[in-house]
Amino acid sequence: MLSPKTRRSIFRIIPFGVIWFVFSVVYTLLEKGLLGNLTYYPSTGNAYDFRRNIFATPVSALITGLLIGTLEVLYFNKWFIQRSFSKKLLLKSIIYLAIILLFLVITLVATTNDLSTAIFNKEFWLHVWAFFTNYSFISVTVYIAAIIIVTQFYTEVSENIGLGVLSNFFTGKYYHPIEEERIYMFLDMKSSTTIAEALGHVKYFEMLKEYYTDLSDSIIDCSGEVYQYVGDEIVVSWQLENGLQNNNCIQCFFAMKAAIRKQAGKYNEHFGLLPEFKAGFHLGKVTAGEIGVIKKDIIFTGDVLNTTARIQGLCNTYKVDILISGDLAKKLSLDSQFQIKPLGENELRGKDEKIELFTIL
Repeated sequence: MLSPKTRRSIFRIIPFGVIWFVFSVVYTLLEKGLLGNLTYYPSTGNAYDFRRNIFATPVSALITGLLIGTLEVLYFNKWFIQRSFSKKLLLKSIIYLAIILLFLVITLVATTNDLSTAIFNKEFWLHVWAFFTNYSFISVTVYIAAIIIVTQFYTEVSENIGLGVLSNFFTGKYYHPIEEERIYMFLDMKSSTTIAEALGHVKYFEMLKEYYTDLSDSIIDCSGEVYQYVGDEIVVSWQLENGLQNNNCIQCFFAMKAAIRKQAGKYNEHFGLLPEFKAGFHLGKVTAGEIGVIKKDIIFTGDVLNTTARIQGLCNTYKVDILISGDLAKKLSLDSQFQIKPLGENELRGKDEKIELFTIL
């Protein structure tokens, strides 16, 4: 089976191929509308065959889109992560366009009859220059640039609002409210107010960015979904099946701990401390749906959210880093890797019924 991280990468790459494919089909149909029954391109005299183009052009575009998506997801997105939205959009679009143009030059050179003679032949390069300065080529290049910008814009939007949220908007999954059973983790940084005062607000914000970045891979690897960032608190949720599978929700917490410890040198060098956190877990039914007019969002409502927040708030009382509800503990299949310790029942603020709590070592 593919890992959650690999599946996420594939789902991020596929839209690149789809966008390029759709744009190429539109282009091929527009080209047919403009050329009509002609069997050649008027600007170059090259042969034109619509039946060939309607197949070859979209297939080539699909492959190109998938290749660009692979470069984007696996490499370029990481290299430009510190850049602003507009700078990333501009710089990466220029790089992708340059790669495509370079590929065209290499193709022209490689397909010439006498390669060794052509490279040093002035007339050959004059023909290449004429090809690249031809109005038809320039118009196609502008069209390709537009596709690249659209795919880059899609990438940035999906990164900003979340791949899952964007997919749900497209599919309309939550257009009408639906009921789901989910697991929630409310994860809160310890002594955040003291840390903010010691570092100053700007330095503290820089640390938060690093902190959330370092936690991200653990969430992805354990099939989690970031629901909200609230200051120094992060709310992660799982569909019930995903959260219980391989104890993903609990594995996520300990993977996060390991990820932060691994970066101890960085935090101590730049901020003079290593951030620590505590978390509360619970499961229950929520109602999910799209909401908002000026700004749309997908929100979850239900008692489980308030309960999870209050469970997390009791971590200091019990002097533990992780608390889980009895309801969740009964659903988990914890192996010898984990030791579960009962802490008795607690009457949560604002709730009539007591809730059984456990910690995990």
